[in-house]
Amino acid sequence: MASLNWGIIGVGDVTEKKSGPAFNKVTGSKLVAVMRRDAEKAADYAQRHGVGKWFSNAADLFNDTEVNAIYIATPPSSHLEYALTALKRGLPVYVEKPVTLNAAQAEELANAVQKHNGKLVVAHYRRQLPMFLKVKELLQQQAIGEVRTVQLRLWQSRKPALVTTGAPNWRVQPELSGGGYFHDLAPHQLDLMLYFFGNPAYYQGFGFNQTQTNKADDHVCGSILFENNVVVNGSWCFSVAETENVDSCEMIGSEGKISFPIFGNTVTLITAEDEQVIDFVPPENIQHPMIAAVVSYLNGEGPNPCTIDEALTLMKIMDAFSSKPSK
Repeated sequence: MASLNWGIIGVGDVTEKKSGPAFNKVTGSKLVAVMRRDAEKAADYAQRHGVGKWFSNAADLFNDTEVNAIYIATPPSSHLEYALTALKRGLPVYVEKPVTLNAAQAEELANAVQKHNGKLVVAHYRRQLPMFLKVKELLQQQAIGEVRTVQLRLWQSRKPALVTTGAPNWRVQPELSGGGYFHDLAPHQLDLMLYFFGNPAYYQGFGFNQTQTNKADDHVCGSILFENNVVVNGSWCFSVAETENVDSCEMIGSEGKISFPIFGNTVTLITAEDEQVIDFVPPENIQHPMIAAVVSYLNGEGPNPCTIDEALTLMKIMDAFSSKPSK
């Protein structure tokens, strides 16, 4: 397709700077329409971002003949419905993470992609950021020898600094998000583990509501054994003191360590011979590199940067980590 004319369903916070403007910065891509159920907010977004059309009903956006690609940026509870509609209409889809509420929905979506011979990309955009491409390169070069274990920690206070303040807090409503802050933030971390290490052989975990502050679990633990014998252990807690906030990934190898924050901009490489600290400047629009890769894929010029099958594997891990501990 010569030109991708995007329609966004759900112009909330994530589309303001992280993703929305990037659609106009990629050659052969243009944002032509937006939809939000709140008509006033849809119109305001369109006016501020120079978008020609806005709608308050998704059906009207789908019926707009100028729109030939769909970006779904609503809460996860409606991802499946909108993605299925787009696929049935022959429209390619870029959908936010987590791709669905759970693995069962992700499998239904994967089957629909196959049935309709459709194109769908999941917005695990950290795969395309220079920082994580560098980590992947270091691993491929065996800069720390053979990876033995990876320790993931994401500990945040009850109002996580990593979540936009002032935004509607659907993230802690399981019926909308699939769970709590774990479902919002952990997909970034766990998808990178799949990107770095390949297929998992085994995984298990548990989640529970430690503080009863809301309906969502706020403490999750889990482990993955990959087919290449790398072991990943993860800990997520969203009720610690603000002084104890942690965002840490440590990859320990036979000859050194790579460490970095998933939501930061610095990679540290330590070996017996040297210590390197590599700083990165994030793109103005954090999803810009991913959206460029999406456009390339949809135009038949590159591979799918994150397939529904990869996202399905992730959702199976998320479900396992969210299971209730047996007594």
